[in-house]
Amino acid sequence: MDAAEQDGATPTPASLPQRARIWRRRTLIVSLRVGRLLRLGLARLLPGLRFVGRSLHRRWRRSLQFRTILTTLLLSVTSFAVVGAYLSNQIAHNLFEERLVQAETETRYNVKQVQDTFNGAQVTDQSSVITLVYDTLTAVEGRGSVIQRRYVFEAVPDQTKPRNRWVESRASDQLTVSVIPDDLRKAVQESGKNQFWASTVIPVGTEDHPGIAVGNKVTFNGTLYELYLIYDLNTAQRTLDQIQGVLWAAFAVLVFIIGGIAWYVTRNVVSPVSHAALVSEKLAAGQLQERMVVKGEDEMARLGASFNHMAASLQEQITQLATLSAMQQRFVSDVSHELRTPLTTVRMAAEVLFDARDDFDPINKRSAELLYYQVERFQSLLADLLEISRFDAGVAMLDAESEDIVNVVQHVVDGAAPVAVQYGSAITVNAPADGIVVEMDARRIDRILRNLVLNAVEHSEGKPVSITLAATDSVVSISVRDYGIGMNPGDAARVFDRFWRADPARARTTGGSGLGLSIATEDTKLHGGWLQAWGAKGVGSNFLLTLPLKKGDSVDTPALALDPYSLAMPPMTGSVPMLTLEASPRPRASESTGETSPGLGEKP
Repeated sequence: MDAAEQDGATPTPASLPQRARIWRRRTLIVSLRVGRLLRLGLARLLPGLRFVGRSLHRRWRRSLQFRTILTTLLLSVTSFAVVGAYLSNQIAHNLFEERLVQAETETRYNVKQVQDTFNGAQVTDQSSVITLVYDTLTAVEGRGSVIQRRYVFEAVPDQTKPRNRWVESRASDQLTVSVIPDDLRKAVQESGKNQFWASTVIPVGTEDHPGIAVGNKVTFNGTLYELYLIYDLNTAQRTLDQIQGVLWAAFAVLVFIIGGIAWYVTRNVVSPVSHAALVSEKLAAGQLQERMVVKGEDEMARLGASFNHMAASLQEQITQLATLSAMQQRFVSDVSHELRTPLTTVRMAAEVLFDARDDFDPINKRSAELLYYQVERFQSLLADLLEISRFDAGVAMLDAESEDIVNVVQHVVDGAAPVAVQYGSAITVNAPADGIVVEMDARRIDRILRNLVLNAVEHSEGKPVSITLAATDSVVSISVRDYGIGMNPGDAARVFDRFWRADPARARTTGGSGLGLSIATEDTKLHGGWLQAWGAKGVGSNFLLTLPLKKGDSVDTPALALDPYSLAMPPMTGSVPMLTLEASPRPRASESTGETSPGLGEKP
């Protein structure tokens, strides 16, 4: 604070800029503090509002009763608001029209009385004129038939006619001509004997009351005057406020009553539906003995009885289907087991004939070779059927241990090497140098990869087959890519179906049993992973196996892309070992023996 302020003196002009800077600084500080408080308040308020909004949205989606009650209340509130606004507007309009008619009627009568008094007056001195005007105007002031009345008496401005007047203006209750709207004054001044009115606001003490101003012209001693009678509508306004208060109270009571009625009605209707939904969920979960409680004989009771009858029928049919399925699974398992012994005997005899085929004539030699290959294929099909029956019966168990999946891939490639050489394909493996440890059943993963690799080799048409491994913090992905005949998207969607073949016209002697990829899919499900397929005609196919690193974890995002065109290898540390099996130009086995090598789903 400067010296001038300390002494209580008036600040000098030199100190004014400094004081302005100080006040600007203080204003800025206060603004920053207020802004910070507002931000803190919003930061604490918004989460609560979002939580309430999410809760209401979840309640709206999941509760039929809540949705019905809220919709009923919203429609009721809207209807009452429209009806209430209409009634309030009509009542206000009728009250105003009634008061306006009364004001115009009373004004015409009182203006005529004033004009008659002025016309019959015989006064010539100033005091008599003032007294006459005062008494005459006071007579029209006061209580009308219904509403309070006041006046404003004002000489018409800019009169050119010579006159002798001693009264320019007069008004009751300290009113002034400013309470008269300009449009009303202009209309009165420019008219002859016509009467005009306008709404206005009357100051009464510390309050403003609504009113009506009705204006006319009167003549006194050759001078034109504007006479306005002002009617106070505050009594009508209080009446209207009381009516609106009653309407609001009735509105609140009706909304509460309608909400209670809607709750009671929807509760009686929705409760059985909710009970039916709960029983349906239990039935879907396998609790087939659940039934609805039936009371009465109304529509809901008939619905409950029908629902119970439907549930009983479903339980009976599901039980029959389960029994039939168990019988079928047992039949397949029993038949497969029973066939193993005679099949072993037939295979031994076929091996003896196959080993001695060089001593046979050409026809018998060819028969011995066909017998040997078909018996081997029959044995592979029988093994696959036994495995499928275990999956169908739900007795397949996962024997998981922590192992390096790169070693499993290496073992599969080593086993597929002879087949790759026969088909003229090269197998390339791209994997991290330090390996990838996974909790898995190595036997089942080996079977999955063997089916994928042999399938890729068979359909590669002598082109390379690449195997790529990559891992994240939670999953490992293995891509088996070939560049052979490929398949269209429809084939990729059905390639895991049992006994499905992309080309039904192909002879069954080509390929395996048709169960290899189905078994691979079941093995993948046991591990909680994904097995996906992609293909394009003339471009090749890509199979992507994704497994969790730890048993029981879920798979969210693969470590490799299924579409090989968008395949992005993650950066790898250390050296990346590459295993390449070069193909020799030797002919395939089918060229010398007339048969193909083991294909999809077969064990080499």
